[in-house]
Amino acid sequence: MFKAVSSRVSLPEMDAGILQYWKDKDVFHRTETERPDAPTFMLFEGPPTANGSPGIHHVLARVYKDVICRHRTMKGFRCQRKGGWDTHGLPVELEIEKELGLSSKREIEEYGIEKFNQKCRDSVFRYVKEWETLTDRIGYWVDMEHPYVTLDNDYIETGWWMLKQLWDKGLLYQGMRGTPHCPRCETSLSSHEVALGYRDDTPDPSVFVKFLVENPPNPPLLGKSPQPPFGKGGRGGILFSETPTYLLAWTTTPWTLPGNTALAVAENAEYSVVDVEQEGGTQRMVLASALLERNIKEEHTLVATLKGSDLVGVKYCPLYPPADFGSEVRRFVRRQAPDGGTVIELEPTTEFSPQVVAADFVSMEDGTGIVHIAPAFGDEDLNLGREKELAFVQPVDLRGIITGSYPFAGKFVKTADPEIMDDLKDRGLLYHRDIYRHTYPFCWRCDTPLLYYAKSSWYIRTTAVKDQLVSGNSAINWYPEYIREGRFGEWLRNNIDWAISRERYWGTPIPIWECQSCQHQECVGSVDELTKLASADSKGKTAGLDLHRPYVDNITLDCTADACNGQMRRIPEVMDAWFDSGAMPYAQWHVTSDADMAQLMAEGRFPADYICEAVDQTRGWFYSLHALGTLLKGQPAYKNVICLGLILDGRGRKMSKRIGNVVDPNTVLDATGADALRWYLFTASHPGEPRRFSDKLVNETLRRVLLTLWNVYSFFTNYATIDKFEPEQIPQGWQPDNELDRWILSELNVLISQVDDFLENYNPTDAGRRIQEFIDGLSNWYVRRSRRRFWKSESDSDKLSAYATLYQCLVTVSKLMAPLAPFMAEEIYQNLVRSVDATAPDSVHLAQFPVADKTLVDKDLIAATQLAMKISSMGRAARSKAGLKVRQPLAGMVVKTRAKEEEQYLGWVESQVLEELNVKVLRSISEEPSLYQQAQVEAGENTDVILKIDHYSVALEAGYMVAMDSAITPELAQEGLARELAHRIQNLRKDANFDITDRIITYYQGPEEVSQVMQAHADYIALETLSDKLVSGVPEDGATSETQKIEGMEVTLGVRRV
Repeated sequence: MFKAVSSRVSLPEMDAGILQYWKDKDVFHRTETERPDAPTFMLFEGPPTANGSPGIHHVLARVYKDVICRHRTMKGFRCQRKGGWDTHGLPVELEIEKELGLSSKREIEEYGIEKFNQKCRDSVFRYVKEWETLTDRIGYWVDMEHPYVTLDNDYIETGWWMLKQLWDKGLLYQGMRGTPHCPRCETSLSSHEVALGYRDDTPDPSVFVKFLVENPPNPPLLGKSPQPPFGKGGRGGILFSETPTYLLAWTTTPWTLPGNTALAVAENAEYSVVDVEQEGGTQRMVLASALLERNIKEEHTLVATLKGSDLVGVKYCPLYPPADFGSEVRRFVRRQAPDGGTVIELEPTTEFSPQVVAADFVSMEDGTGIVHIAPAFGDEDLNLGREKELAFVQPVDLRGIITGSYPFAGKFVKTADPEIMDDLKDRGLLYHRDIYRHTYPFCWRCDTPLLYYAKSSWYIRTTAVKDQLVSGNSAINWYPEYIREGRFGEWLRNNIDWAISRERYWGTPIPIWECQSCQHQECVGSVDELTKLASADSKGKTAGLDLHRPYVDNITLDCTADACNGQMRRIPEVMDAWFDSGAMPYAQWHVTSDADMAQLMAEGRFPADYICEAVDQTRGWFYSLHALGTLLKGQPAYKNVICLGLILDGRGRKMSKRIGNVVDPNTVLDATGADALRWYLFTASHPGEPRRFSDKLVNETLRRVLLTLWNVYSFFTNYATIDKFEPEQIPQGWQPDNELDRWILSELNVLISQVDDFLENYNPTDAGRRIQEFIDGLSNWYVRRSRRRFWKSESDSDKLSAYATLYQCLVTVSKLMAPLAPFMAEEIYQNLVRSVDATAPDSVHLAQFPVADKTLVDKDLIAATQLAMKISSMGRAARSKAGLKVRQPLAGMVVKTRAKEEEQYLGWVESQVLEELNVKVLRSISEEPSLYQQAQVEAGENTDVILKIDHYSVALEAGYMVAMDSAITPELAQEGLARELAHRIQNLRKDANFDITDRIITYYQGPEEVSQVMQAHADYIALETLSDKLVSGVPEDGATSETQKIEGMEVTLGVRRV
């Protein structure tokens, strides 16, 4: 027999008991072990880094993963969900740098790579206990006992195997490109890492720089004169070599100007030669005609116009001689390769004569139409340098420090910007400076502005499978759907090769060895292969070798190239940590062969059925998974993905330690328990939308949803215990006759279908909201309108039907809500199911998800009851506006439905509405058509409004009208007073802590009007308050009593248990 429960409950205490129960019964593991032949449902868990405490945003992702897996488990699947830890990369290194007081790679190497990496290793598990505790507390079921760990040798070895597959397919290469580079961390970043660090409204210098044309110009500058005819055929012969002429270029990166080796123009655009009046006199400048008026504000005279092609080949004086920066001048040279193809290589040169070239990327939308080109900085400039065989000068080192002898040398590039501008101004080469605000990338981990730096790095050729990436994405189910073609699809369509190498220390070493003699390279795909290839002095060192730096760096190989006896050493770079996390589908199972991979797929462990993380992972983990799945297997790595929006504070601001609005999830769990937090996160907004978060919002969810359900559950258990109701009393094949019972069971079976469908389609938000609606209807309509059926003393078939109906609702709701609110669901299930049926599954989470019985769904009854609830809601609003309590009976009301077909239900629901609103008569608008017409006139354009029309309080809402007759006769007033007295007596019962079944004696003392009402309505008051006697006079000793103001009268009421 189940136990009666109090309406007061501590959910955190309940959670603790349920957690212990799950542990004692080994429920989580049994969801896998007891169904070995069940179909697999695979979750890929994105690995967090445990070198910091988990936050509320981590809770969001973890409960969204959990809800779907719990649902699939109850649907009969064997859910595999292996936890993992991301242990490599810059985030870890930067924390250790802070702890050790280090600020550069040089200092790390002086400290010692071995010691530094050991510190990194020690740090990554620092907060594991906190993560495990939080994971447990929020009810996230994931295998944390056997996690994959990216620093483990087995995991690293799989990464090597994967890289070797790409190497063999020609998809891994080394190349010089304009790579996003963090000068603080002194390493390259991938495009998806760059995407994580963009900042809007970043201020940068906006400078217009004058480049002096060689005098005489080479070739001579000819142009069209604005005073025709001038020369033959309108083609001018103006040689403006007599006047110093400047090419006007615009840049937002003054620090790149020492690396300038060319200026680019649009070949077919028109350019103007203008004399500009300035304080020092007239200066002649050249810029695009389309941008002339925007940029030249002073008085100016047009001298000539010419095509961009006329400018091509013009040489100009360098702003800075490369020698002043200690920079070697090199030039791109195109030559024939041994295989007959063409290669472009950098070679030293003694010549340095920058000139104008044509480029198709020159825009007429901003700037001057003349673009400063520095091939050492930026991929676009570098590619143009290769194409035009330009000079290459690198005056900035990898720390972002300008080299050389200028006053601004030795400074960080961004710090040097003002000094470079001042220098140009002093030399008469700065036309104008301003501030330009734009979107600019910063290091996603250390917040340093990134530099686009031309250097050699290792790349995965993702562009080779770009079409497959795009087509594969179309097969993935995205929630929200717009991410597929929007944020993620756009990212894939603009795909560039993945910069995978990092010039760092703590990461998976790139398994490429290079010969010191012939530069031949070998990619090693396993420890066994490394052992076979190891040179004589490295034999025996690979057994048990820690595959991290510096240990793996000590392993040398004999050169594998023909006719070379050189020694091969590993290149110094480590892999992008996003490769580590993207490798988890394979590395978590230590895949190192095609056979392993085939087995993985045969067992349903690849691809994943489901993944879920925050929206920023579209360019992080979501991308690395998708890219590697496509590169290795030609297919996506996952089928369904929920993409989560940001969590904001209660005022809609992004959470930040600086603002001080970051929420510790443990404080919320201590106050409200896990289910309230989970429920709020699910239902506050749909997955992809931002959601506000505060203690107040979670408490509101607790009160409105979970405690409402708990009160219904408490009500049921208390009365069922009193009446000794047991589920076996329900006749087999029972179906209710009572209309309320039939209605709530109709709603219940509709709910089952809807919740199952929502969860099947990765939509816990609407699943939770529908359950909320049902709980509200169950509590505020079904239970409230059925109370007397439970209160009455006789145990007839109607009472049994009420118990059977409410029991079925509570048990079914416990199963429906189990994926969303696993703790309360378990508590209700254990008491209502397990306590009366020892053969039932040990846990609600081992039970079958409910299946709807469509034969119990009566759509007309649902529609009629919804109409009754709508009319009642509007009627209560109209009463409230008129200041009329519901306990005050009214003579009548007039109703207009929105749709004509709804009128058929008015007769059906009339008695319910009259009882709900405490009204004597309901009339249709057809009986008083003028009332609605008058209401429409007075409402005007307002569709939802409450009006006063004559003696009616009229509510209008979306085509409905409910008008309450507010005239109160003496008889109605007396009846209202009787209801108010009964209400006050009920409150005294609560104050006295009487049990719900206790019979009482009621005492009353007050004016004659009160006595008359108590006598005239004695039967009603006695029934409502379980009073055996209503006694006029002073309450006896021992009675709980209180003197109160009721309708302006002083009344003393008292109650005493019989």
